[in-house]
Amino acid sequence: MRNIAKTAIAALLMTSIAVADTPMSASAFEDYTTGKTLTYAENGVPYGVEEYLTGRRVRWSYLDGECQDGMWYPFEDMICFVYEQTGEPQCWTFFQDPGGLRAVFRNDPDNTTLYQTLRSDEPLVCRGPKVGV
Repeated sequence: MRNIAKTAIAALLMTSIAVADTPMSASAFEDYTTGKTLTYAENGVPYGVEEYLTGRRVRWSYLDGECQDGMWYPFEDMICFVYEQTGEPQCWTFFQDPGGLRAVFRNDPDNTTLYQTLRSDEPLVCRGPKVGV
C-alpha cells in the first residue's frame, strides 16, 4: 500500500513538473491574460506591469507611470511583443506555474526570467508622456 502511495505522489510530481516546463500555447496565453493586468518581478524585484487587452493588444509599463502600447503574436513556442515606441519584437516563452506565469526572455542570451506576482482586473494607470517646466 505504501509503495502505491509513493508511486502516485511521484507521478503527480512528475506531471506537475512536465506541465510547468511545457510552454503555453497562444490560445492558453490569450485565455489566461485577456482582460487582466499582470505584474512581473525578476529575482523578487518588481520589474513591470502589463495590461492585456482584447485583440492581442497590450499596454506595458516599467512601473514608472509611462506606458507603451503594442500587440503580441505567437511565433514557434514563444509569444512576441511589438511596442509602438520600439518596433523590435521582444519574444518570451511563457509557462504556467502553480503561482502564476513564468516568462523567459528569448532575445537575451542570459534568458532573463520574470515571474508573475499579481493578477488584477483593474486597468493599467498611465500618466502619459513626460512633461516638464
